[in-house]
Amino acid sequence: MEHLRVLKGLFTSLQLRIHSRLCSNASLTSAPTQSERRTSSEKVRAHIRSGPSFQDFIRGTSLKETDLTDLDTPGYLSEDLYMGNSRKVYFETYGCQMNVNDTEIAWSILQNKGYQRTAHLNQADVVLLVTCSVREKAETTIWNRLQQLTSMKKKRIKSPTPMKIGILGCMAERLKTELLEREKLVDVLVGPDAYRDLPRLLSVADGGQQASNVLLSLEETYADIMPVHHAPHGYSAFVSIMRGCDNMCSYCIVPFTRGRERSRPLSSILQEVCLLSDQGVKEVTLLGQNVNSYRDTSEEQFCTGDPTKLSRGFKTLYQSKRGGLRFSDLLDRVSQIDPDMRIRFTSPHPKDFPDEVLHLIAERDNICKQIHLPAQSGSNQVLKAMRRGYTREAYLDLVENVKQIIPDVSLSSDFISGFCGETEEDHQQTLSLIRHVGYNVGFLFAYSMRKKTHAFHRLHDNIPAEVKQRRLAETIQVFREEAAKINTTLIGSTQLILVEGDSKRSTEDLCGRTEGNMKVVFPKEEVSNGSRTAAVNAGDYVLVTILSSSSQSLRGRALCHSSLRNAVET
Repeated sequence: MEHLRVLKGLFTSLQLRIHSRLCSNASLTSAPTQSERRTSSEKVRAHIRSGPSFQDFIRGTSLKETDLTDLDTPGYLSEDLYMGNSRKVYFETYGCQMNVNDTEIAWSILQNKGYQRTAHLNQADVVLLVTCSVREKAETTIWNRLQQLTSMKKKRIKSPTPMKIGILGCMAERLKTELLEREKLVDVLVGPDAYRDLPRLLSVADGGQQASNVLLSLEETYADIMPVHHAPHGYSAFVSIMRGCDNMCSYCIVPFTRGRERSRPLSSILQEVCLLSDQGVKEVTLLGQNVNSYRDTSEEQFCTGDPTKLSRGFKTLYQSKRGGLRFSDLLDRVSQIDPDMRIRFTSPHPKDFPDEVLHLIAERDNICKQIHLPAQSGSNQVLKAMRRGYTREAYLDLVENVKQIIPDVSLSSDFISGFCGETEEDHQQTLSLIRHVGYNVGFLFAYSMRKKTHAFHRLHDNIPAEVKQRRLAETIQVFREEAAKINTTLIGSTQLILVEGDSKRSTEDLCGRTEGNMKVVFPKEEVSNGSRTAAVNAGDYVLVTILSSSSQSLRGRALCHSSLRNAVET
């Protein structure tokens, strides 16, 4: 390498001397003619050709071929700096099931880089909050939590491993500027499509700089990353099948925080579900922002010209998509992996329930007869303002079609109270829709406007907060009244329960869920298991006789151990 540096210096010196001589001569005479300039240039070239060559300078040296590797330009950060070196990471997850799955993906990436996970905040070197931006209350919770964590961080500034705080997920993308600048609370910001970059960002933060990557992707599905599942007792797991959303409902921030719709290849989903089955997982929930619009176009033979089929009477803001394996294809293949594994999915859009999906749910014993049909409102005026793509009448027709094809189906829904321009009449139509349909489970919220959405730019949030809260309370009351009626009809029946663990209210009781996703509480006692009795544990299937009910849960008594296949046969 020294020979090369000397050589470079000699050539530079020669060029400078020639340039200096020419310039000094030029300054003493008048401007040369074109012929004189050409002659001078030829003399310079001849002078250089007559001098020593490159080979003369390196002749006799012992430069080895392997030395050339020293010429490689080093990267911005060495891969070694990305390693966790057994630093401990503590996760806090807020919001939807997609954030639970994102936590598992982020942890898988960090685990491969040598990080360790801790369940104790006071042991953490890195604290990562996986956040939600769907509602204002969720963001307020994060801001308050950041203040608490910052106090802990200040106490460890002089320690050998100062605490680093990171924000992952939707809030990182939506509030990147505020999070980085407001009181310098955050060291690392990572958007939903940038988890692969997390080790590098933490390395930058270790150097004392704030680090951020919130770029959205048109392709990222993390298909090649196997999440590290941390479900309670390992009995159930979430499997992400697609990311993003194209629906652009006027109230929703998801398309702006998680980007456009893209689906994970079917082969990678099947691989993950097979692995979970081998691990003894008894229930898998397929996840996506619009899970039933799944469309795998990863291979050319999948891309036929057939347009996407919608529920009758429904439409979209975007043009019909063509080609790809659809949700019914995926559901078919997943349900065949393990007959004793329950299959659920969330969160769907009502527009994506063509008859073939409904018939498949009815036919397969291990696909739960429970469907989430988020209505959001019972008023056509509000549904139009929300840009939902359907009317009250179309929604009710879908409900009737679902109940006809799947007679024992359990339905759940989402509703928003106090959306922009909602009148008392609109509110009453929502209450009448709830009474007409009859849902087992509901997710009900008062509207909170989010920046970037269509509603933020085009509509006026003109419903007073107290009116929103009053309408929400009335909606909850009607919802519970109808759920209580439905649950009463289950008294005396025998339900197959997948046990989750101890009841939250008493360690003397166990709790689990029915196929319809209703919570069932029953005494902890040994029950028949073939020719003997055995204790009931989390992850077991048991048959439970329902003895009483409320609007939110059922109570009963376990009869015996069972399985999904045995329960179907009996």
